[in-house]
Amino acid sequence: MDFYKQLPFADGTFALTTTITTPLVFRLEKNPLKTATLLPVHDPTQVPPALLDLLHHEFNYIVEEGLTYPHHVTMTREEFIKYWFAHFVAILIEGDHLSFAELHQQPPSYWNEVYLGNFYIKPNYIGRCSHVCNAGFLVNHQKRGLGLGKELGKRYLAWAKQLGYAYSVFNLVFETNVASLRIWDGLGFERIGYVKNVAMLRGMDSLVGAYMFGKDLLEYTPDQEHVKA
Repeated sequence: MDFYKQLPFADGTFALTTTITTPLVFRLEKNPLKTATLLPVHDPTQVPPALLDLLHHEFNYIVEEGLTYPHHVTMTREEFIKYWFAHFVAILIEGDHLSFAELHQQPPSYWNEVYLGNFYIKPNYIGRCSHVCNAGFLVNHQKRGLGLGKELGKRYLAWAKQLGYAYSVFNLVFETNVASLRIWDGLGFERIGYVKNVAMLRGMDSLVGAYMFGKDLLEYTPDQEHVKA
């Protein structure tokens, strides 16, 4: 408990928390012949500019789609970086890679082909409750249905724990988002709450409710089955 007594997440610098530098290389569950690398990011300047542009575009695509995020207005590139990269981001790309350093000069067409998805991790609450984290997930909208959300979710749990967070909360998983509900139920999250009529989603004729999900990270043991040493 000494770690948490220091309120290591409270000031927004994360100076007392773990820095993850080693990428995870693994084979995709739905396509074992395909290798992917999950690259850790603590600073957006680590990310090749063309890939950062794609992440920004994918976020705004989801916002305009209006079905899974509460946002209703798209963000500028600068707004997106400030929002998405508050603490830690993990980016999943095809292939076996050591870092982004070898990829900085790749053109947009390359990233359109190899980018699979990403997630952020940051405090869900402020101050004395900042050791509880939240995450946001984006799967390349052109590569849905490949099990990438589950792949990201599994690694999220491992890295959130490694960063030192004690508990994970997802505030709003809309009841119409069946794929996400299935992922979090399957990964052992608890449904800790329900907010009735919380969202007016695009194309819907009625208000939609959302579940809150929680998971104890202190008791979580990461599954290393698919991680290559």
